[in-house]
Amino acid sequence: MSEIPTDDTRARDVYDTAVRIGLAWREMRRGASAAGLRDWLYGTDADGIEQGQMDSLDMLASRPSWRMSELADALRVDPSTCTRAIQRLEKAGLAERSQSADDGRVVEVAMTAEGRRRHTAVAERRTEMMTFILSRYRGRELPVLADMLERFVAAIDEFVVERNTADADATADDIAPPR
Repeated sequence: MSEIPTDDTRARDVYDTAVRIGLAWREMRRGASAAGLRDWLYGTDADGIEQGQMDSLDMLASRPSWRMSELADALRVDPSTCTRAIQRLEKAGLAERSQSADDGRVVEVAMTAEGRRRHTAVAERRTEMMTFILSRYRGRELPVLADMLERFVAAIDEFVVERNTADADATADDIAPPR
């Protein structure tokens, strides 16, 4: 693997492992099989949907309706991004927005019957794919894999929070008046 400027064996091992993980991550996103997998999973014909649309449909499928603000929070996106995503789903006939029966100021969104049909089709293919992939692991490895992936995602979130805090602190220092 790549050399790092240290004689510390532990640091070198961590670095080399990080390189391997980074390469695997890139291959999952951009490797030769990634495009074919996306096409098979999400479709390419008139029934095809985008990955982001499936993320939204996954959330919409989890309950009868969502307030737009709650959906944005659940998807971890800005409300304006959520609105644009739902507009695309509406245009495709996969979701519909309406005013809340409880509060006319609130907009709710729900999946249409067509949205549920397409979501179910992709979810079935996703289950087939995950069953195939996970069958390549021993039973005792699966909980370890799940734990590690969950920790990996949490670490990414923590990195972003720390990075944003550091950036905000640096910006505040740059614009703070002298004391």
